[in-house]
Amino acid sequence: MVEKVAKKAAGAVKEKASAAKDKDSGFRKGDFVVYPTHGVGKVMGIESQEISGHALQVIIILFDKDRMTLRVPVAKAKNSGLRKLSSKKVMETALQTLKGRSRVKRAMWSRRAQEYEAKINSGDPVSIAEVVRDLHRNADQPDQSYSERQIYQAALDRLVRELAAIEGMDEEAATERLHQVMKAA
Repeated sequence: MVEKVAKKAAGAVKEKASAAKDKDSGFRKGDFVVYPTHGVGKVMGIESQEISGHALQVIIILFDKDRMTLRVPVAKAKNSGLRKLSSKKVMETALQTLKGRSRVKRAMWSRRAQEYEAKINSGDPVSIAEVVRDLHRNADQPDQSYSERQIYQAALDRLVRELAAIEGMDEEAATERLHQVMKAA
């Protein structure tokens, strides 16, 4: 009997602590967030779940386009790279990056591909814009290999999704805006 009361009291303390953590997370239901390896998602809520006997606060993120739900522990959110959307100023810097000259290194494709993948998975819009700029081909330029197209498309999709979320537009309009910026360069 005494043990049950002690466990209940400990559980109440944990609930209060987890409620405090919930307020500290900085993420709210309905917020758009960026998870570096998956791109832009929407916070569906913050729940307490029991995993392997431990109570854990998790942020539930829905990536609608990929039909995927991700649960990130609140305590690990910052270390995982989860962040709020970039500011309009950062996105403008990324768009300026698209206007710059392509800086393709003369390294082997496999090395460049690894660097491009790392930039995409960093989640930084300016780094992703560098990949888009470097792999973008105009109509008068030679065709891309399959892997170049795959990396280019992945980078473009990430940039489009974040731009669309920041500007409050649909992805088609964001794609058109990026193409206009690249044509003007």
